[in-house]
Amino acid sequence: MVGPARPLFVLFGSSIVQLSYSNGGWGAILSDIYARKADIILRGYYGWNSRRAAQILDQVFPKDASVQPSLIIVYFGGNDSMGPHSSGLGPHVPLPEYIENMRKIATHLKDLSDKTRIIFLSTPPVNEAKLRENTSTYFSELVRTNELCRMYSEACIELCKEMDVKVVDLWTAFQKRKDWMNACFTDGVHLSAEGSEVVVEEILKVLQQAEWEPSLHWKSMPSEFSEDSPYDLVASDGKTTINPSEWTYHRKIQWD
Repeated sequence: MVGPARPLFVLFGSSIVQLSYSNGGWGAILSDIYARKADIILRGYYGWNSRRAAQILDQVFPKDASVQPSLIIVYFGGNDSMGPHSSGLGPHVPLPEYIENMRKIATHLKDLSDKTRIIFLSTPPVNEAKLRENTSTYFSELVRTNELCRMYSEACIELCKEMDVKVVDLWTAFQKRKDWMNACFTDGVHLSAEGSEVVVEEILKVLQQAEWEPSLHWKSMPSEFSEDSPYDLVASDGKTTINPSEWTYHRKIQWD
C-alpha cells in the first residue's frame, strides 16, 4: 500500500470489467478522471456470471477488511443472459436465480460499510449479426439475443429500485445512439472506445446526481497534494507559479 490513503473505487464484474482498460476502455477513462482523487481497482473476470460472483464475495470483499471501498461498480448479466446449453454447462443463469444472485451481491456490498456506495450496470444490448460473424468454431453454439439482454437488464433495474441501489440502464443508454450497433462494440458484445464513453457518461451522471456525503463525483473531490508550490511551472509574469493539479486539457472529452 502506498500513501496517503485515497478513496478506493472497485470495478467488479465479468469481461466488460476485465477489458475495461483495453481499447480506450471505461475503466481507463475513470482512472484518468480520478487520477489524483481515488484509486481504482479492477476485479473483472472474463466469462463469469452472477453465480460465480456470488460464490466468491467473501474473498473479493471481506467484511473484516481494515479499509472498505468508497464505491463499487458492479456488472453481471451478459453471460447470465446467454441461452442455456443442452449439456447443462455454460454461463447461462435462469432469470429468477440471476435476480437472487444480484440481490446477494448487493446485500453483501451494502454490509461492508455505511460509507460504501454501489452502482450496478445493467445488461447492454448486443450486435447479433456481428456476434455471429465473430463467433469462433472453438466454441459450441453461443446464443446471445437482444431480447434476452433486455429481460436481464430490466430485471437488474427493477431489483435496484427495490433495494435502493443506484443503477445505470446501459440497455437504453447505448440505443440512444443511432449507430450503436457498429460504433459501440469491437466484436458485437465487448465495448469499443465509443461504447466505453457511453458507460463513463452514465456513471458520472449517477455520481453527480447522487445525494451522497461525501460526494464521489470527481469535481467535488479534492486532488491529492493540490497546494500551490514555488516548484510549479513559472507563469508568464516571471514572478508567480501556475498550479497544474486540476488541469484536464489533455482529455479528448471534457467530462462533466
